[in-house]
Amino acid sequence: MQKIKVIIMGAAGRDFHNFNVYFRNNDAYEVVAFTATQIPGIEGRTYPPELAGPNYPNGIPIYPEEELPRLIKEFDVDQVVFAYSDVSHEYVMHKASVALANGADFRLMGPKTTMLKAKVPLVSVCAVRTGSGKSQTSRQVAKILRSKGLKVVVIRHPMPYGDLREQICERFASYEDLDKYKCTIEEREEYEPHIDNGIIVYAGVDYGEILREAEKEADVIVWDGGNNDLPFYKSDLHIVVADPHRAGNELTYYPGETNLRMANVVIINKVDTADPKNVEAVKENIRMVNPNAKILEAASPITADRPELIKGKKVLVIEDGPTLTHGNMPYGAGAIISKKLGASEIVDPRPYAVGSIKETYKKYTHLGAILPAVGYGERQIAELKETIDKTPCDTVVIGTPIDLRRVMTIDKPTVRVKYELKVLGPTTLEQILEEFLRKSGKL
Repeated sequence: MQKIKVIIMGAAGRDFHNFNVYFRNNDAYEVVAFTATQIPGIEGRTYPPELAGPNYPNGIPIYPEEELPRLIKEFDVDQVVFAYSDVSHEYVMHKASVALANGADFRLMGPKTTMLKAKVPLVSVCAVRTGSGKSQTSRQVAKILRSKGLKVVVIRHPMPYGDLREQICERFASYEDLDKYKCTIEEREEYEPHIDNGIIVYAGVDYGEILREAEKEADVIVWDGGNNDLPFYKSDLHIVVADPHRAGNELTYYPGETNLRMANVVIINKVDTADPKNVEAVKENIRMVNPNAKILEAASPITADRPELIKGKKVLVIEDGPTLTHGNMPYGAGAIISKKLGASEIVDPRPYAVGSIKETYKKYTHLGAILPAVGYGERQIAELKETIDKTPCDTVVIGTPIDLRRVMTIDKPTVRVKYELKVLGPTTLEQILEEFLRKSGKL
């Protein structure tokens, strides 16, 4: 029987996972190519044979997404599988239209074909948009579970931007492990806070192998989601974070709306800085599509370690990269606290941006006088540092989840901004997790 020819559209995460769990050993299909977007330098590489398996002895080529129409015709493709996250529903249908117009079917893959089942209880923490606050939520969940005397392991959504053969299954228990795997800024932002809390983190490319290794040392696993993607594993408790600063997005972005409809618990974060009308609008949307979900409100209190360096000063604000870029947020915690503490000016870094940082501003036109901490490799980190050095300011406000001073030297006064989750009610995360553990037989 003739094999069904497939192209998987992705961004070095969900695309590889879908391939590994569904297509890799499936003789009914032939994946002829991946296409890539969002992440610099991913295209032009090959998904290596060590990961692709015996059906693909030469690996699978990765092309820029712009080449999709040509690839469909050249390879006589039957199906295009869309496999990346945090894009508008309209965007998804534009991509579907490209596939259909060039003769291929367009496919979205769901839980039945992509989620693996863990042998231990699993809590997933996901979101409706990038930057909603799922990282601080997953940290809180992991800390609470650990406080019950349980061995907790976090599995993080993939960010494999280096040599994929060296990143099949990564285990992070120390800062030395971050150096060992040559982690980017984005990876460090997610792994370091867990390591600081004494939690082991797994990540990589092959999430079947990762799960098998994590199960060996876990009483309970926390899935720490990326962007607004769905979990790679079946959840025993699915917690989803919503952002009232982008009210309405919970019903208009893919696959965030799917997360919302699947959720057991929805946490509306940042109610302390959002318009109350937007908080109510998010509640109404949750009740409309998922009336059985428990709804919690949470604040995201922001602190600065040296507030005196902000008041009356010209500040350069650096924010979490993904939140600002494909999360479409024009600002973050650094900007909020800079205004609150009375900065005389938030300096616009755009005239001083170099290289890929300059290109980031061109691609994400909603960005204003904020510097996104993109850092997908050594070159981009160097260009971020050069942009910081060139921007005239009194103080650099670091609003990223990690301390950037660990990966670069900043020759200006700096302020570190931190933010954590504070659940306000009507119940607590502790109560929800205790109920989950009792049902799972872990209490």
